Amino acid sequence: MRQTLLFLLMASGVISAQTTITKAFNDPLSGETANYLSVTGTPDNSATGSAATFNNASLVFGPASVTNYSTPTSTEVTTFPNSTLKMVAPGNTVYYKQSASKLEITGLAITDATLNLASNNGTFISYPAAFGYSETDQAQGTFSSTAASGLCKGTITISADASGTLILGSATYSNVLRIKSVQNFNLHLPNDTSFLFPIGTIVNTSYSYYNSTYKFPLFTTIQTVINVPLAGINNQTTNAAQALNTVNLATREFAAKEKLTIYPNPAQEFIQIKGGTEKYAVAKIYTLDGRLVETSDIKSGKVQVSALPAASYFIEVSGKDNKKPETAKFIKK
Repeated sequence: MRQTLLFLLMASGVISAQTTITKAFNDPLSGETANYLSVTGTPDNSATGSAATFNNASLVFGPASVTNYSTPTSTEVTTFPNSTLKMVAPGNTVYYKQSASKLEITGLAITDATLNLASNNGTFISYPAAFGYSETDQAQGTFSSTAASGLCKGTITISADASGTLILGSATYSNVLRIKSVQNFNLHLPNDTSFLFPIGTIVNTSYSYYNSTYKFPLFTTIQTVINVPLAGINNQTTNAAQALNTVNLATREFAAKEKLTIYPNPAQEFIQIKGGTEKYAVAKIYTLDGRLVETSDIKSGKVQVSALPAASYFIEVSGKDNKKPETAKFIKK
C-alpha cells in the first residue's frame, strides 16, 4: 500500500515547464514512452517564488526505468470508470481520465494494493497552467491492501509555486517551472460511509520540474508519510526521486568523454577495438537513454553485436587494471 500511494504522486509528470502548461503539448498519449533514471542523494526543494535556483548538483543518477502509456481495456474501464489512459511503470499502474481542460486520476494499483477514486476523481492538473496557478480538489473512493481495506477521502492541492534555474547533476536548465502537489487522504473503515472516524492518514508531497524542451518532467521528488496505527504503521516516511533519462546522459558522460576507437561504424556483425586491445576484458552496451542491453567478454579485441536491433548505442569497455571505463558511440545496422 505504501508503494501504491507513493506512486499517486509520481505522476506529476504531464506538465511542461515554460510559462504556460497546455493540453496540446503536455497531455500524455497512448503509445508514448518516458525514460527515467533513479536518483540517490537528498533533493533540495527549498527554493520558492520566481527567479529561484533549484540546486541539485550533488545528486547521483542510477539505473534506468521505463514508463509506458496505453489505452485501458474494457475490463479496466469497468473497474476504474471513465478511464481513458493507462500508465504502467515498474511495479505501478495508474489510470487517468482526460478531458479538454483536465487530467484526472481515476485509480492506481500495484501487486498488493489498489486505490480506486471512482466516487470522485482527483485532479492531476488543469489546463492551461502557469506560474502562480493553484487549485484544490476533493477526491474520494476506496482502498484495498494486504493490511486493510475501506474508504478514502481527501484533498489534492496543485500549484505552480516556483520558477527559475534547475541545476541537476552537471547540467543546468533555465526557464524551469516547478509544480507542487500535496495529497492528503483520510482512510476509513468500509462501514464509515459518513467519513466520521478516520483510521489513518496518508500525506504525499511531490515536486516536479519542467522546461519547454521535454514533455515529461526533468526531475521529480516524492515524499509519502503514512499513519495507520491499526496496521502498526506510525508516521512511516518514504522518499523517492527520479530524473528524465535523456537529460542525464550527459551525467553518464558517454559521449562527452569518448576515448575509445572502434570500427567498423556502422557495424553489423561485430565491433573491433583499435589499439591496446589487451587491456580490455568486458564490454557493456547501452541504448541512448542509458539502458544496459548487453554485457559480453571481449575476445581478440572484438565484441559481437549481431543480435542487437538496428539503432544507435554506446559501448563501454573496461579491463583488469582498474582504469576508468572508456566509451564510444556506434550505429548497429
